[in-house]
Amino acid sequence: MRLNHDYGVRRMGKLHEQGQQLLARVTTVISRPDGIAYTATVDGDTLLLQKADGAEKSQWHLYRQADQLNLERIASKPRGVANAELLAAIEACFLSYPDCGTLNVKAHVIAVNELICSGFLLRDENGQMSVKAELFWQQPRPWLVQSQPGVFPLTYTFCHGRRHPLRPLKPMGSVYRRYIPWLERTLSFSTVDLDRDLESFSRWMNDPVVAASWREEGDLGRHRAYLQNIEADAHVTALIASLDDEAFGYFEVYWAKEDRIAPFYDVDDFDRGWHVLIGEPRFRGKPFVTAWLPSISHYLFLDDCRTQRIVIEPRADNYKMVRNLGKCGYAHVKEFDFPHKRAMLGMLLRERFFADRLWVPRETTTSPYSLSLS
Repeated sequence: MRLNHDYGVRRMGKLHEQGQQLLARVTTVISRPDGIAYTATVDGDTLLLQKADGAEKSQWHLYRQADQLNLERIASKPRGVANAELLAAIEACFLSYPDCGTLNVKAHVIAVNELICSGFLLRDENGQMSVKAELFWQQPRPWLVQSQPGVFPLTYTFCHGRRHPLRPLKPMGSVYRRYIPWLERTLSFSTVDLDRDLESFSRWMNDPVVAASWREEGDLGRHRAYLQNIEADAHVTALIASLDDEAFGYFEVYWAKEDRIAPFYDVDDFDRGWHVLIGEPRFRGKPFVTAWLPSISHYLFLDDCRTQRIVIEPRADNYKMVRNLGKCGYAHVKEFDFPHKRAMLGMLLRERFFADRLWVPRETTTSPYSLSLS
């Protein structure tokens, strides 16, 4: 994999603790379930929720009781809560209390059975409704921009002598949005638009830091051809990463079974992988790495619920990247040799990402790569 050698990450410290402290101070977040924008403000034990157009506002009581976190709708007169409104409130709760694994909910929900059947809500024998963070963060609706018609049916095909599942058509446009509290900005991934993105992409590829690892310097014609080749490849999707619509980086996400990495491990049908470059220098550094690295993993797990593993293969001597991957849950499986580099195989399990709530990275000290490098 080609990777930017220097993200400006000097010392990440105990990132999970720092991330939680940053999130715990958050008072306002933006949520977009089902594409409907809400602003949620947590003030003490009160959560105020308002649509971005200002049309509706609701008030909630958010409080701890013993070791339980509770969310209760406050209303002067009975009113059913729409699904999108409830999902926005729940996301605000989990962002405000990142150490919380379960949230109890007391509200009259209009389509409660839909949320229960899809795993958003759990209901016990006493009728108490609750939300598990592990299940909530696996739901596409709060973060994927394009609605999913369901799991793409399974049938097999051959490509370049490799047997693999037939893949769905690649998406177009914006695919993922997530509000990042410590940046107070929304991170998004969108598919490459040549007319919009070619000039930035070419400038990034000619940046000396990027060129040192990608080795794709050249003019607009060369880079147009590069992106057109990616567009024609069914197993790779090119994405532009933005913060509040300001583009700063480029990702290639791929199906591992059709990729060059497949012969080097026991690849599964729905394993995914990714490459990255951060093109804008001011977006290199700890606050940004802790935003985009978990988010690209999150996106790939949401894109297909059958994806159980994400793989990545940075240069084995890219210690900063390898260390950051470890803090985001990627196990350091082994080193191996590509024709062009000595690589480290990193692997993130779906179960670990969601069970350990790794959308906020954490410190890891179990790997020989986890050295404190400046």
